[in-house]
Amino acid sequence: MIKQAIIPLAGQGTRLLPLTSVLPKELLPINGKPGIEYILDECIDAGINEVIFIISKKKEMIKKYFYSDELYKKIIKKKKDKRILAEYKKILKYRKMIKFVYQNRPNGTGDAVLKTKKFIKDDYFLMLLPDDLIINKNCSKDMILVHNKFKTAVMASMKVNKKNVDRWGIYSVKSKINKNNFYIKDVVEKPNKNNSPSNNAIIGRYILPKKIFTKLINQKKGKGGEIHITDSIRRLILEGKEFIGHEFKGKYLDCGTMSGYLKSSNEMSKL
Repeated sequence: MIKQAIIPLAGQGTRLLPLTSVLPKELLPINGKPGIEYILDECIDAGINEVIFIISKKKEMIKKYFYSDELYKKIIKKKKDKRILAEYKKILKYRKMIKFVYQNRPNGTGDAVLKTKKFIKDDYFLMLLPDDLIINKNCSKDMILVHNKFKTAVMASMKVNKKNVDRWGIYSVKSKINKNNFYIKDVVEKPNKNNSPSNNAIIGRYILPKKIFTKLINQKKGKGGEIHITDSIRRLILEGKEFIGHEFKGKYLDCGTMSGYLKSSNEMSKL
């Protein structure tokens, strides 16, 4: 069973400046609710009971968000506002699930994952990227069902415009399993559009094997001078480790750019 999730949160959020000059992007409200809470709710609904946040010292505000007891207690005592009491109870529920680890140098998602090595207990764990919201269907829950059936790693997949493949990790397909799932032959991080193996992109949901840490320890820096989780995944695939690409059924929202963030707020307001 998949019971642990990790969420990398140490990124600087430069694509959302000037908003992120003050507030971490994960705390920016999307239809009146911080983006990170949508990710946590997805985890809870998928049966996750422990979430590891990877933050930096510059993003201590994320930790403070879950530890503002004195403020809540003072306001609740004074105003006896039921809405605020409900919010505080929700925060306490989240807090019971969360552990914090630190990535103080921006060395990429692979380096962030490696920081969680000593906390991962089981053979597989879930990773969610907070810039990627998937609504109307719980992608993590569906991926866990696929994992439980095939006993292997699973990554979310979506077809993207071929002009934009250099933004993503891109799969080549080995064989179809069924309508929504396929075995992955290879994966390449941010390929040139002329050399891309397909337009099947990794979206920010992964069920990864604990064995990934054996590759991350020695993983060399890749594109942009960062350690990419995709490069370590590729090494496992080429060694024969099975990975499944899962074409999710929900609607994808990109919250990592200004235009995407504004669109996401509009979409969430319609639910």
